[in-house]
Amino acid sequence: MRRGPGPWRHDDEGFRPGPPPPYGDGRMRRGDIRTAVLAVLAEGDGHGYDVIQRLEDKAGGRWRPSPGSVYPTLQLLEDEGLARSSERDGKRVYALTEAGRTAAADRMAGAGGPPWMRGGKEFGELRHAVGQIALAAKQVAMARSPEKVERAAAILRDARKQLYVILAED
Repeated sequence: MRRGPGPWRHDDEGFRPGPPPPYGDGRMRRGDIRTAVLAVLAEGDGHGYDVIQRLEDKAGGRWRPSPGSVYPTLQLLEDEGLARSSERDGKRVYALTEAGRTAAADRMAGAGGPPWMRGGKEFGELRHAVGQIALAAKQVAMARSPEKVERAAAILRDARKQLYVILAED
């Protein structure tokens, strides 16, 4: 997925509103998937798809890890003795061992928290708000009313000015 201008992103469907993916291309940095999987499993057991869903929820939909990164990570954690798996309802469910809980705590402490929280919660909230504004602006544009579009543009220009006022403080 390529990033488009501003809060718009470009993928196979064209430009769409939404916050840009973390780290610019929708992928976690090397080692982040391991930290993320450990962090999610530290909160509770889960099968592969469950881990993927929980990670996407934690990232506010900005990142959805691929099965090709999650399943090998789960298997590696099991091979290293940091997780164990068992069959439940026909699914392979993973749980952290005591060594896995220690590794999860150590990795998150060393990395400044789980990958989806880096930079603080406020930054995620700001990205989400920008995405919501972009979605609302697109809906106004789809109404095909020149008057509404002009009013919306005026609101956005004013919002931009107010943001620069915040930066000018202090």
